[in-house]
Amino acid sequence: MTLLDLNLPQTAADVHELDRSDVETYYIPGGKVYERFFECPLDYQHPSDGRSVRVFARHIVPVGKEDQMHTLPFLLYLQGGPGFECSLPGSIKSGWYATAVAEGFQLLLLDQRGTGLSSPINADTLASLRLSTEEQVEYVSHFRADSIVRDCEHVRHALCRGRAGAASRKVALLGQSFGGFCITTYLSLFPGSVSRALITGGVPPLVDHPDPVYQATFRHMISRNKQYYEKFPRDVARMHAIIRHLNATDVTLPDGGQLTARRFQQLGISFGRTGGFDSVHQHVLSAASDLEASGCLSAHTLAAIAAAQSFDANPLYCILHEAIYCQNGNASRWAAHRIREECFADEFEYRWDRIQRRRDPTAPVYFTGEAVFPWMLDDYAELQCLKDVGLGLAEYTGWGQLYDTDVLAANTVPVAGASYYNDMFVDLRMSEHTAQSIAGFRQWITNEFHHNGLAASPRVLRYLLDLLKGDITDL
Repeated sequence: MTLLDLNLPQTAADVHELDRSDVETYYIPGGKVYERFFECPLDYQHPSDGRSVRVFARHIVPVGKEDQMHTLPFLLYLQGGPGFECSLPGSIKSGWYATAVAEGFQLLLLDQRGTGLSSPINADTLASLRLSTEEQVEYVSHFRADSIVRDCEHVRHALCRGRAGAASRKVALLGQSFGGFCITTYLSLFPGSVSRALITGGVPPLVDHPDPVYQATFRHMISRNKQYYEKFPRDVARMHAIIRHLNATDVTLPDGGQLTARRFQQLGISFGRTGGFDSVHQHVLSAASDLEASGCLSAHTLAAIAAAQSFDANPLYCILHEAIYCQNGNASRWAAHRIREECFADEFEYRWDRIQRRRDPTAPVYFTGEAVFPWMLDDYAELQCLKDVGLGLAEYTGWGQLYDTDVLAANTVPVAGASYYNDMFVDLRMSEHTAQSIAGFRQWITNEFHHNGLAASPRVLRYLLDLLKGDITDL
């Protein structure tokens, strides 16, 4: 006899997540959106300690298939980062969304814990917890890929409850950049929960600490800088003028942060994306034109530069970035900063007096790429409030394992990944080594796209899906 037979009200725990009437819903072109929240343990090693996080997943069902939610397979998308949320698509009739829908999926777009609507980490939320610095470091240590994957499992259990057969309770995974790192952790921890896995620009290096990563990526940035200045040779002189000005002048951005020479160099992170050279050139041209006209940077130029840098809006990207490479109790100890100073100080110099003392003082000033530095905790307004926890995380040695190489070597999950020949975020050679370490991995190496290939063209996801089906065999 059931509660329905007794005519008793069902509790929230009895109602299937997909049948809840209190979930907010609305339509976008091509799909009906369900905004779902899940309560998950903060620390999965101690789930009963009373600490929890709220995880948000945007569930999108193709229009006309709302009554098939209990049977349609799920494609769970894991965003790049760390520290970035999933944005609401304007439509699922185009881009990779349309490809996924045509493949028969309903979509799950997860705000990874610490981002977006999933217990976001920022100066205000950490302060509200009233924790010591040491306690804040311990708290934030639970926001890496291993915990994100366990959140995904929590969500999968809730949404797939009651489905007949183990196969129907599995999810397909799509991971962009850091999302691919998460997928590799997923394949290490819960391979039996995954029907197939697709990685774009995010086949991770299987390292225990970040030093070798930055040895490789700084070399990529030297190459990208040379290409940039070949395209915009007049920017050599413009950059000299800008760097000289920022070394001599205190420049405050609209949000209260400081625009230093070293911060201006960080605009080079755009070099890894389609159109990145052009966008950086516009900042350089605007700043140099301001200096020529008035001797200072205009409010318009400063606002554009601030908008191009996301470290304040997504602070986890700075304070937890190097930790995504840490295993076996290794601390990151500001790896990018150390490698830059030890191996690439001349190429990426930002101090004007030292630039003038270089062998060729007229040589270009290089931009930096995807790297975080301790001085960011002084230059960025929001990060200033997180300085103590950021410094603490850089010295933290409590990191556990993210990848199980034995499990990956025995993998049976169909998995394919796109690796980009000119990717300055994820080193190709390291990605190739990882792909060779995962049984059955089908790797597509291409120079057709930059790191943002998934967003740039629906062909990327289509190619990977066909690769897994065997429709493409000429690799």
